[in-house]
Amino acid sequence: MTETAQIQLPEDKPLELAGRTYQSRLLVGTGQYSDLMETGHAIEASGAEIVTVAVRRTNIGQNPDEPNLLDVVNPDTYTILPNTAGCYTAKDAVRTCKLARELLDGHDLVKLEVLGDQKTLYPNMPETLVAAEELIKDGFKVMVYCSDDPLLALRLEEMGCIAVMPLGAPIGSGLGIQNRYNIRLIVENANVPVLVDAGVGTASDAAIAMELGCDGVLMNTAIAKAGDPIKMAHAMRLAIEAGRESYLAGRMPKKLYASASSPIDGTFF
Repeated sequence: MTETAQIQLPEDKPLELAGRTYQSRLLVGTGQYSDLMETGHAIEASGAEIVTVAVRRTNIGQNPDEPNLLDVVNPDTYTILPNTAGCYTAKDAVRTCKLARELLDGHDLVKLEVLGDQKTLYPNMPETLVAAEELIKDGFKVMVYCSDDPLLALRLEEMGCIAVMPLGAPIGSGLGIQNRYNIRLIVENANVPVLVDAGVGTASDAAIAMELGCDGVLMNTAIAKAGDPIKMAHAMRLAIEAGRESYLAGRMPKKLYASASSPIDGTFF
C-alpha cells in the first residue's frame, strides 16, 4: 500500500448555516470601501453568498434619507448577516440584534461580537456568553465571534450557537493566523461550523485557514483596504477554494529528512 493510500482523508461536508447550504465558504463585510459601488463590485468578485453588515455603522433602512447598503447588496441574492460590531456590552449587542430583526422583517440569523476594548478589539468573552444565552433564548440563530480558546468555543456550541468564529489575529490587523494549533483544536472538537473571523491580510492567510479544516473565513479589511479591492476579492475567492481542495486532498506526511521523489531501485546506471 502506498503512503498516499494510508492518508485518512477528511469528509467533504457542505457549509450549512441555519438550515441553508452555501457553495461559497467566503463571507465578506461591507465597511471601509470608497463607496457603495465599489462595495457591490467587490462582493460580486468575491463570490460570497453571505454578507455581514455592522448595524450600528451601516444604513440598511434605519436612516431613510441616506444611501442604503441594500440597494447594492440585494437580500434576494445574498444572505444578510447583521453583526454587532461596535458593541462593548451584552446589553448593547442584544439591542442591536433586535433592531436588525425589525429592519430585516424578522431575520433571525446574526453574528454576535462583544468587544473588550478599542485598542485590540478582542472579544469580551464573559459579556459574549451573556449575550449569546439571551439571544438564543429569544430565538436568534447566533454565529459568534470569539477568542481562539478551544474550551470557550466548545461552551458556545453547547449553549446553542450555530457557528463559532475564532479570531485569527486582531480585527483589521492583517497579521494572519497567529495560533494555528488552537484553531486546529477548535476545528477537531466542533460539531458546528468553524469560521476564522478577523486577522486575514492576504490570500495565503485565507488558504491556511481552510487547510486547517475551517469551514469558512469571514473578512472585510483585507479586501476593502487592498490596493485593488476588486482584484483582492477575486484572489480571496480562489484562495478559499484552493485551501479547501488542499485540505480535502490530504497533505503529505512531514518528514525530518529528505526523500527522493523518484525511486532509485531499478535505475539503469
